[in-house]
Amino acid sequence: MNRRYGAAAAALALIVMAGWHGRASAADGATIANDQCAMCHGKNGVSTEPTIPIIAQYSVKYMMESIGNFRKKTRTCAEVTIPAGPKKGTKSDMCKVIEKLSDADAEAVAKFFAAQKFVRAKQPFDAAKAQKGVPVYKLRCEKCHEDNGSSPDEDNGILAGQWTPYLREQLVGFRTGKRPIDDKMKQRLDKVTKEEEELLLHFFASQQ
Repeated sequence: MNRRYGAAAAALALIVMAGWHGRASAADGATIANDQCAMCHGKNGVSTEPTIPIIAQYSVKYMMESIGNFRKKTRTCAEVTIPAGPKKGTKSDMCKVIEKLSDADAEAVAKFFAAQKFVRAKQPFDAAKAQKGVPVYKLRCEKCHEDNGSSPDEDNGILAGQWTPYLREQLVGFRTGKRPIDDKMKQRLDKVTKEEEELLLHFFASQQ
């Protein structure tokens, strides 16, 4: 997979900031994150929604790169329904959110989430498929996503324990051009068959 994987970490991290109108200071990333981002991503970035990523512990660089992709509109701003909080049931998208977000506030929020602990999702998986996914992971993913996909050290998305529906959607985005993908990842992903992709998803889901 790759360093821009399922950014979503930062990507969707900011969707919930649609309700923020700049009242908090740039230095107060915790206030912005927990008062606004928690509506979608859960407290401290630990999402309980399968289609919304867990963003705790993602690196600052990774999150800022994701924000930049939305600002440049090189990544599709998909409309989402906010699942909790005062704006529950309303819709927003990243392009609208980014318009209201200063660089300083974005960095403050990114630093806050980077300091939180990634809590792996409890979700179903097929143990046999997960085991078959191990060699695929080692061949195609391990170089950039170390420690079974749990390390943020290379400024890549955390895959171990991330929600499967979210990861599946991001893979579609990479393959169809709705998400930017660097040459290194594209070369690797192009060699992953659809069957192997499914094995990888079960492998990452098994990391609980």
